[in-house]
Amino acid sequence: MMASEPECQPRPQIAPSMGPVSVLRPPISVQDKSALMMQRISEILASRSPGNQFNDMSSSDIKLTLSSKDGVSVSMSVHRQILVAHSRFFAEKLSDRWTRQQQRSASPYIVEIADCDDVEIYIETLRLMYCKDLRKKLMKEDVSRVLGILKVSAAIEFDAGVLSCLEYLEAAPWAEDEEEKVAALLSELRLEGVVAGEVLKRVSVEITAGTEESNENEEVLLKLLHVVLEGKDEKARREMKGLVLKMLRENASQNDLRKESLYSACDGCLELLRHHFLRAAASDLQDVGQIARQADNLHWILDILIDRQIAEDFLKTWASQSELSHAHSKVPVVHRYEVSRVTARLFVGIGKGQLLASKDARCLLLQTWLVPFYDDFGWMRRASKGLDRHLVEDGLSNTILTLPLAWQQEILLAWFDRFLNSGEDCPNIQRGFEVWWRRAFWRRHGKTERPRQLRITTATIENS
Repeated sequence: MMASEPECQPRPQIAPSMGPVSVLRPPISVQDKSALMMQRISEILASRSPGNQFNDMSSSDIKLTLSSKDGVSVSMSVHRQILVAHSRFFAEKLSDRWTRQQQRSASPYIVEIADCDDVEIYIETLRLMYCKDLRKKLMKEDVSRVLGILKVSAAIEFDAGVLSCLEYLEAAPWAEDEEEKVAALLSELRLEGVVAGEVLKRVSVEITAGTEESNENEEVLLKLLHVVLEGKDEKARREMKGLVLKMLRENASQNDLRKESLYSACDGCLELLRHHFLRAAASDLQDVGQIARQADNLHWILDILIDRQIAEDFLKTWASQSELSHAHSKVPVVHRYEVSRVTARLFVGIGKGQLLASKDARCLLLQTWLVPFYDDFGWMRRASKGLDRHLVEDGLSNTILTLPLAWQQEILLAWFDRFLNSGEDCPNIQRGFEVWWRRAFWRRHGKTERPRQLRITTATIENS
């Protein structure tokens, strides 16, 4: 709120003993946040470069008082000519009424602006009107402060200040939390012009006529997906897989990649795996390293599918790879064990309830891949970095326990024999074995607990 006071006699300005700064405030501790702010304001008002007339009491013709909602009030000396030349807001407020007032008195004109959001930022914005090179001045500020100056500049229609702030924001780096503040403020201010648009381009993409935003997002993400799948540097691929997976997990919309697009990429990797795996089974070991590479790609895509709860079709496809399963023993274990990591991930997904596949699909998965998984487990345990053995074993146990009891018995008795002859090279699913044992033998010997009979006792309520 601004009050120009032509109806009242101008108040005499009393020069404070400490210089041209007049700050009206109650005594506050130095440690207090308000006190530190007032100290910064005093420094802003007191620091003037040679030739800069900002807060120069001897040459000013306006005494401007700024006050905030929390009671902070600051007075300073400014010049009508500079305010009117730079701000359309001040040009309107200080036009005709200013002329009439000046004809009656030569004392400084009194201007008050109340309810400022941030008095310190308001003063900094006014000081910019006295600067010849605004961009150079803003280079010393951080993004948050420039956003504050931009908001004040837009409010008082200080066009040069708005333009300089936008140019700063377009060129300066932003922190992640600052990015949201920039986008929110520009949306709030609804600034027009090329520079405002350039700033927003850093956080939004222009939608081409006739296309949908989701299509463009998917196109970009598919490019990233294929670059990662086809990259040549393994270390870089691992890092970027983690990064892309993290970004996809953080996306709440889940509309960025269609199921069909993910399965198309998955089918490509599976086809390459089949090609090189069957060649290796026929003793052609040229490009045999592609087996581990494509198995790793499938494992990564499977993680994405499980995160999005659309992995059931993958499980069915993997469970039906009987040709790969039959050729498994013919491929050297050093080249094939990564394939069993895909099977292990499916066991973990089923065991944790991340995959709700049909009974037939679960059974087919075990029929096709359980023996190859056993054969590779020792190599997986020793060679796969980051493999959580206990997580995989629990996943396998829970997968087996989802089957009918007769199938559990067949699988677990075969495991029992294998474990006794393989030891550490066989997964330890003793917990699953114990659960099956209790289920089978308690039921067989009639030791299942009967459901408790519900007993209802008669109760009387005394009338009070």
